[in-house]
Amino acid sequence: MRWDGLRLETGEGAQGETTPLFARSAVARTFDTPEFRGVTFYEIHARSVINRVPSASRVPFEWTINPYRGCTHACTYCFARRTHEYLDLDAGRDFDSKIVVKVNAPDLVRRELAAPRWGGHSIAMGTNVDCYQRAEGRYRLMPGILAALRDARNPFSILTKGSLILRDLGLLAEAAEVTDVSTAVSIGFTDESLWRAVEPGTPSPRKRLEVCATLNEHGIPCGVLMAPILPYLCDSPQALETTVRHIAETGATHVTPIVLHLRPGAREWFMAWLSHEHPRLVPRYLELYGRGAYAPKAYQERIGHAVRELARKHGIGRSASRAET
Repeated sequence: MRWDGLRLETGEGAQGETTPLFARSAVARTFDTPEFRGVTFYEIHARSVINRVPSASRVPFEWTINPYRGCTHACTYCFARRTHEYLDLDAGRDFDSKIVVKVNAPDLVRRELAAPRWGGHSIAMGTNVDCYQRAEGRYRLMPGILAALRDARNPFSILTKGSLILRDLGLLAEAAEVTDVSTAVSIGFTDESLWRAVEPGTPSPRKRLEVCATLNEHGIPCGVLMAPILPYLCDSPQALETTVRHIAETGATHVTPIVLHLRPGAREWFMAWLSHEHPRLVPRYLELYGRGAYAPKAYQERIGHAVRELARKHGIGRSASRAET
């Protein structure tokens, strides 16, 4: 999305708050309901919504749709936090509570898919911030987006921590009849106390496991992005075993482990949380992440090997393999 460098001058934002860089037509809204208390939504009309991923990015997809910026999931480790700084907002509380809503996203998707230059490429959603975060319950942008993708027979994938995806099960099933549709839920661990500490705005891991099972039961292929695996917090053999076993019980098509990475923005926010909650681990994290955003390759390979072995042990992917033969 392109920004014109103008400060927000209209809307209902509280006086004295930091306001982001938006077009003058942006509208700020607050809702006096418990689930949105303390959250400000900036409703904007985007110029485009299907975005090409820079070639230097370390991701297995080329095109994305992100109807929201910022995320009320409030995950302490979220790698997308720094993107809020591009709007003159901070990567901490502002990212969790000042949400940009591209209210014209469904119409833009339909228009851009119909453009002669569009090549029918697969589109990934939920790769930056969650397209099924709580805001989606109010704004309902995804049904229009999914309908446009279905009508264009355009392949797509969705990654989410949200249970709201089940609201759109019918649309997903219709799309899957005419194009390639895949889904994944993000579940790095199943420890409930750790979940409440680092993912306070998300549905519980148990609920996300139910989402994965439901999608698979209805013929929508769903795997699990086992991410992030937090060093020294959920990487013990017992913790990995428990998580993979629960994932297997959902009929997940695959499990992909990813160790925590700490890019600027997320790094400062996560390390502040770690210093407060687990100060004894700070030196160990500085050792792991002292040279950059990623844990040492040897550590990542050890965790990856352990999860792959557990996946084989518990039969993850076997039913999917049989269905393909």
